[in-house]
Order: sequence, then structure tokens, then C-alpha cells
Amino acid sequence: MTTAAVGAPGSPRRYLHALWLLSARDLRVRYATSALGYLWSVLDPLVMSLIYWFVFTQVFGRGVGEEPYIIFLITALLPWVWFNAAVSDFTRAFNKDARLVRSTAIPRSIWVNRIVLSKGVEFLFSIPVLVLFAVFSGATVGWGILWFPLAVLLQTALLVGLGLLVAPLCVLYTDLERTTKLILRALFYASPIIYGVSDLPAPFHQIAAFNPLAGIFTLYRAGFFPDQWDTLSVVIGAVVSIALLGLGILVFRRLERPVLKEL
Repeated sequence: MTTAAVGAPGSPRRYLHALWLLSARDLRVRYATSALGYLWSVLDPLVMSLIYWFVFTQVFGRGVGEEPYIIFLITALLPWVWFNAAVSDFTRAFNKDARLVRSTAIPRSIWVNRIVLSKGVEFLFSIPVLVLFAVFSGATVGWGILWFPLAVLLQTALLVGLGLLVAPLCVLYTDLERTTKLILRALFYASPIIYGVSDLPAPFHQIAAFNPLAGIFTLYRAGFFPDQWDTLSVVIGAVVSIALLGLGILVFRRLERPVLKEL
């Protein structure tokens, strides 16, 4: 993962090994007592997709998105679940394992990156759901599917950057945990999930482009819905994601010692 050099000294190999062990532990703990196990990683976005599909296609006349609408929804809901789950866990990243954070010699950024990795693995495990629905709905796949790995990389960079900002700030300012949850609720509707960027009229189209998720979701959808491509959103999304990663590294370096004192 990125930011391997942030925090206490240690070789990249040791860092990556510890990162994988912690992420694997998170996954084992989550599914150890679950009868459904892996299915829980796909049930949430699947149920949400089916609800929105029913509401917007069966109850109301759909005026946004493209056909097949269920694929239109899933291509954004799956990465949204990754984003939402990771940011929610960032608010408790240090407080949850305060003793380990204080006592370990590995870089403290690992407590952020393990969340990004474990939630990212769950996201990858949910991709077969998208494939199955694409097959049964008759969705057409184009060369735009090659943008999918770039979307994953940009979302990883965005999440690491946000994590390095949110995690330490939530230790120093406890009210930020509840504030973050409120922001996530609003961000769901401010992001092109149930609609596309192209569905927005001016000037909301241009304003929405400054939400990095707009560009990232455009990349995820490019393989199925080339007409949804929006260069402005993609470029701004990439720039903002990388900028937030850089900002997160700088802020984390300054806040690491105050956070350790607070824990």
C-alpha cells in the first residue's frame, strides 16, 4: 500500500506483511461467527440495488441512468459500499486498537491502510455479483472496462488520503465521528449513484465534477455505459484523489505524536 514510509521505521516488506496480517485478521473476525460469511459482502449492495431498481423502474418512471438500470446501479453501489464502510471505520481506526497503536513499532499509518485493504478485498469479492447480473441482464461490455483497474487505484488513493486525515482528527476531536456519518449520508445523494453525471443540468453538472467519486464512478461505468463518460469528472477526480493522498500524508505526519498522547 501507499504511505509505507509514514511513521516509525521499518522495511516496506515488513510493513506489507504486517498490513496483510492485520487485514486478514479483520476479515476473519468479521466472518468467523457469520453463517453466511462471504455473502454478507454482497448482500448490502445487492439489496440496495434491487430496492432502487424497483422504486425507479416499477413505481416511478425512471428519468435517470441507462439500461440495464440494475447494472447502472451496481457499478456505482459496489464501490460506494467500499468507500462508505472504509470511511466509517476510519473514525474508530485508532481508538479501537489503542493499546496496539501505542505499543507497536510499525508505522501507525498501517491502521488506516488495513481498513482500506480489508474493505477493498470485500469489494473485489463482490465483483462476481456484477458479472452475474451483467450476463443475465444482457449488458454489453466494451473496451471501457479497461478503465476499471484505474478506478480501483484512484479509489484506493482517495481512501488512504481521507483515512490519514479522518482517523487522527477523530481522536483529537471526538465530535467528528458523528459529523462524518452525517456527511456520508449527504454524500450518497450528492454522488452519481442512482443517477449519472450527464443527467445533471448546468451548473450542477460542473459542480458535481469536483466530487472525486463522480470521476471514479464514471471509470467504473465506462465498460458498460460509454455514453456516461465525462472527461471533466475523470480528470478532476484523479487530481483530487492524488492531492488528498498527499495532503493526508503531510497532515498525518504532524498529528501522529498528538494522537499518541491522546490515546
